[in-house]
Amino acid sequence: MEKIAVFAGSFSPFTKGHEDIIAKALPLFDKIIIAIGHNYQKKDSFTVEQRLRWISDLYTDEPRVSVRAYTGLTTEFCRQENARYLIRGVRNTLDFIQEENMHDANQELSSEMETILMFASPKWRAVSSTLVRELWSLGADYSPYLSYKLPDYQQ
Repeated sequence: MEKIAVFAGSFSPFTKGHEDIIAKALPLFDKIIIAIGHNYQKKDSFTVEQRLRWISDLYTDEPRVSVRAYTGLTTEFCRQENARYLIRGVRNTLDFIQEENMHDANQELSSEMETILMFASPKWRAVSSTLVRELWSLGADYSPYLSYKLPDYQQ
């Protein structure tokens, strides 16, 4: 049986911290699906199509990684993809607490789902999509945190 994992998030944008998590997870799984979900609590600065293209371009040479968009429950998406593992990145104790709560909720929804917490490398612990969006919107250099260029900011 193939070990399939889903790495779900809004990825607005997909940072080098996210890339770090994928690099750590690749040796553990046969296939990783980077799943771009819609988070009703977040305002997306980039279209789903942009994010799909940017992330897909990063992994064109890695056949074990695919990128998809989805709506609805992450656990339901995992079921549809036959994924038993959900990868979650953790940068700090606040992330850990949030992910622990998410794990508990996911277990109620899908007891066969296992959450795998991957800790960010120290170099990327302060990096968040929110930080990158703020730098981008202010015209500051965000390039140390992304492997691709964002479009010019439009107010």
